[in-house]
Amino acid sequence: MSTGVVTAARVTHESGSVDQLAAASPESQESAVTELLTVPDIEEAYVLSTCNRVEAYVVGADHAVGRAALEELFAAIDDEAIVTTDHDESLRHLLRVAAGLESVILGEDQIIGQVRTAYEDARNAGGIDSMLEAAVTKAIHVGERARTETAINEGVVSLGSAATRRAAKELPLEGTTALVVGAGEMGQLAARNLAASGVDELVVANRTVAHADHLVADLEVETDSRAAPLEALDTVAVRADVVVTATGSDEPVLRPRHLDGESDTDASETEQVIVDLGQPRDVAPTADALPSVRVFDLDDLESVTEETREQRADAAREVETMIDREYDLLTEQYKRARADEAIAAMYESAERIKEREVETALSHLEGEITEGQREVVEAMADSLVNQLLAPPTKSLREAAAEDDWSTIHTALQLFNPEFDADDGTLAPPSIDTANVEPGIGATDDD
Repeated sequence: MSTGVVTAARVTHESGSVDQLAAASPESQESAVTELLTVPDIEEAYVLSTCNRVEAYVVGADHAVGRAALEELFAAIDDEAIVTTDHDESLRHLLRVAAGLESVILGEDQIIGQVRTAYEDARNAGGIDSMLEAAVTKAIHVGERARTETAINEGVVSLGSAATRRAAKELPLEGTTALVVGAGEMGQLAARNLAASGVDELVVANRTVAHADHLVADLEVETDSRAAPLEALDTVAVRADVVVTATGSDEPVLRPRHLDGESDTDASETEQVIVDLGQPRDVAPTADALPSVRVFDLDDLESVTEETREQRADAAREVETMIDREYDLLTEQYKRARADEAIAAMYESAERIKEREVETALSHLEGEITEGQREVVEAMADSLVNQLLAPPTKSLREAAAEDDWSTIHTALQLFNPEFDADDGTLAPPSIDTANVEPGIGATDDD
């Protein structure tokens, strides 16, 4: 078990704007983990980057080391948009994220898959060891339990469905023409929800047309649907009554020239509703200035998500109780591992001494020693070691349960010849649960 502590920092839909989230997003989760691991004394790292959050978790010798690494990772972001947490709060927050309690759509299902993908990316980058292995797998377990044992994910369960609900508040969807830009997971959810809402025609535009074709073929509702390349936006976007964008592009893919009706003088007279789920933005900000266009982004989905939050309040309380229990089990797991490390060092030291003394004793006996006699002597030595170490073993486990880390630290000093008594690497796995910090070095209530 790692002897470090977890420190985390995040920019989310609650702490920062869409543009700040875009600025915080790494090139990839794997590359961000690799970058964090280059910082001296960072033992493990895990990065979760979605359209609503960029979160980084590191394991280091102490929180000062962790904060320094995270400050470097989020250097381009204003401090007020960053929330930094110490060990306990970081672990609890990760469980809440996987359970969907921190999502824009309370209890949404996408996040559990995103947590898994981030875990695989971190493993590929060499960022997962004993501390984060236990934390992330526990988070995934909690997320699965929340969705199978409670009603936390009933109703609106994704931003794709929220986008459809938002558009439906602006105009009746039945009989309209809809365009989805992007055929990734978010685009798939938006397309399915739009098709189910009764649109007359659905176009899916994507850079790779084969992916859009696959999405269209998998639609379960019979709708006049087809795929198109992004290059066709000049002709397909102007005809759409509803547009949902959900790409991973670094630059806007939908611009005023796609919507102003230059190719059809009557098209500009038709009001268009656009929901931009991209992060960074998929729709150029100037598009909202067009008189016939209304653009909504992630921040504008608040009313839809608030309705869902109220509907799922009871389920959320059940999940909170579940998280409390699972968090306690996680901390107990860490404590047992820390105690077991000291106990193992104690037994290894005793085993070395026992083997040496048994050989010394046998060499002093006269005559040839039979195998049976050797076994008797070794059994007696084993019994003495086990009886002598039983009380300190019990004491070390009790010390871990009571957060008495000085006792475990002393045991490691005494019994582990490779343990550095002065480097301070044995830190308690439970530190300052109230210290939740927005920015690097400030304090707030999260």
